[in-house]
Amino acid sequence: MIVGEVIKRLQILEAQPFVSLNGRPEIASKVSGKSFMAILSGRKTSVQLPGIMNREYYGKAKITMSIDLKSVNNLINNFANLIEEQRINEYKGDLRVGVDLGTANIVLSVVDEDGNPVAGVSHPGSVIKDGLIVDYVGAVQIVRKLKSQLEEMLGITLTRAATAVPPGTIGGNMKAMSNVVESADMDVTEIIDEPTAAASVLGITDGAVVDVGGGTTGISILRNGKVIYTADEPTGGTHMSLVLAGNYKIPFEEAETLKRDRTRQREVFPVIKPVVEKMASIVKRHINGHDVDTIYVVGGASCFDEFETVFQKEIGVNIIKPAHPLLITPLGIALNSLK
Repeated sequence: MIVGEVIKRLQILEAQPFVSLNGRPEIASKVSGKSFMAILSGRKTSVQLPGIMNREYYGKAKITMSIDLKSVNNLINNFANLIEEQRINEYKGDLRVGVDLGTANIVLSVVDEDGNPVAGVSHPGSVIKDGLIVDYVGAVQIVRKLKSQLEEMLGITLTRAATAVPPGTIGGNMKAMSNVVESADMDVTEIIDEPTAAASVLGITDGAVVDVGGGTTGISILRNGKVIYTADEPTGGTHMSLVLAGNYKIPFEEAETLKRDRTRQREVFPVIKPVVEKMASIVKRHINGHDVDTIYVVGGASCFDEFETVFQKEIGVNIIKPAHPLLITPLGIALNSLK
């Protein structure tokens, strides 16, 4: 079906001939490229349209769209390569910085004025536990060190940054996160919840984003581009490591190393699978009643190859996990510094 026919059908159904493109309404006749499914007059029809999209309702017509996962993966693979190779991309305009204070890793990301990845650095850390800062001085030292690395690579001084917190974070801990960034000599431009930051990279307007971190799992439900529900549960990669430590009778630090060893993933995953199943049951409870048909999984603790398969089986909805799920939220934080 050509785009013009879609418009014609939409008009017959008294619907507007628009689609949502990266959160912006666009006239359907002006765009072409990727595919989505249009449910028109009760029939599903494949149509070619571009962009990273989800679903929108226009009059009597329901258009169901899915993100362009290939484009998302290309973006995040580019960012991952910058971190691994310790290099920078060419850029234009002002730079924006994101500071992700994670339980397992602290990541600083840099994008240009168009949102293109420019540089990134990462450092393992144990200064955050279950979404709370337990070593303030250590956190500041790590952020300062990473900031210096970026400034040396870029040849400029970084003075502003956005950061993120688990959903529902209020009061003192939110202020503590902000203080860490400010103590590294950067003004805080934005504080956003972590799953919403991830949604910025994915470009979604509807569905649920589940950010499975080291200490907590954050859940954000979006509808028409707005967050309508958030939750944060005390379960994540730390709990996987505790199970591994008990199973193999090894110290927690060794269990953490074992968990991240991809060469032993097939051996390890059956041991921690019950933890993933429990995570899925928790997520299922939170999305109940919200008409969620797609869940986007991000966060370092979701890096196991079979993670999304378990979620799919337990929850019964479509599960999408992009490449390098650990880096989705850090990049999203920098993107929100543009706002």
